Amino acid sequence: MSTDTSLLSYRERFPILERSNYLINNSLGAVPAAARDYVNEFVEQWETRGVRSWGDSWWTLQERIGDTIAGVLGVPTGTVSMHQNIAVALEMILSCFTFDGPRNKIVYSALNFPSDQYIYEARERHGARLVRTPASADGLVTDVEAMLDAIDDETLLVAIDHVMFRSSAIVDIAPIVAKARERGAFVILDVFHSVGTVPLALHDLGVHAVVGGALKWMCGGPGNCFLYVHPDEIQRLQPAFTGWAAHKDPFAFSPKGQDYRDDGGRFHTGTPNVPALCAGRAGIELVAEATVEAIRARSQRLTTTLVDEALRAGLTLRSPSNAAQRGGHVALEVPHGYAVCQALSAREIVVDFRPDAGLRVAPHFYNTEEEVLAAVRAIREILDGGEYERFLSGDRKPG
Repeated sequence: MSTDTSLLSYRERFPILERSNYLINNSLGAVPAAARDYVNEFVEQWETRGVRSWGDSWWTLQERIGDTIAGVLGVPTGTVSMHQNIAVALEMILSCFTFDGPRNKIVYSALNFPSDQYIYEARERHGARLVRTPASADGLVTDVEAMLDAIDDETLLVAIDHVMFRSSAIVDIAPIVAKARERGAFVILDVFHSVGTVPLALHDLGVHAVVGGALKWMCGGPGNCFLYVHPDEIQRLQPAFTGWAAHKDPFAFSPKGQDYRDDGGRFHTGTPNVPALCAGRAGIELVAEATVEAIRARSQRLTTTLVDEALRAGLTLRSPSNAAQRGGHVALEVPHGYAVCQALSAREIVVDFRPDAGLRVAPHFYNTEEEVLAAVRAIREILDGGEYERFLSGDRKPG
């Protein structure tokens, strides 16, 4: 197992760190140099082996990467399917349910990532009753007690985000899972902002289904999201959103209808996204190699340094001050936050800005304490010197 300080040996594997103070890993993790090798290998296979590449390695690649992610999630192999994005993964699991009976409530939090909320709310037209629970009194995290109170015998689905995308607060999911199981409800947990930086043991916890992705802390780039389904649930669920890759014998091209696989491949769709899988493979493997336990220790050290320095600089914290209650990023309420974010980018200090969160600063295991301190010093300089003013009229762009 890697140790906290030994993780800095990974820095040389991430080229962007040579030219940027890259502290936006909660939005897009840095690309490993090895990703280029895997993508080049894909193109070479296509060029030299053509269609035979499917049998050589392409067809099973999504299962091999899914099994690597399963180890990070703390779940059995053969239970994770790969998908283009969270929307697709959520639609897949939601297609297993109908909302025409007395058990038709979806309980979810007002602080869940908006895209997830849109998908659940669209189920209202199919008969779902929606119960949107509030934030805690400080506005940083899902109100667990309110969610527990909302779960009853008419609840079908309970949707939780593990780490709040704005504040980085960690939700105590254990009592929610326990209450849902007691009342016969199905839990869908979104771990996009925790996987790769917070240790997970989701099988032991009893979560029914999990969605997440490698885009952020797993350094796997876009197009590498996943769905985990608990082994006890796999064979009883029949997704209406399906494709030929979910068939037990896809290359039989049977006209007799879908015959679902008995493992996590039951939740595959159509032809796998091989280029994205190749691009994402290196980062996913690196995080698994470094171990999330070691990454978590490093993350807590870096974010504690960040919090302490930010408070000394007179900045306002929008995240929990206790590292044990915080994920991998720290949110800072900064005047003219978007303009300050752009001024930082001009200095090659890369963070992001989100409404109702402020600046989100997200060091990862390959970042240094000095990079964190330099970012805080730069924020103070930009505010004090008025450097942000030339960015005030800029249009907001992704990032």
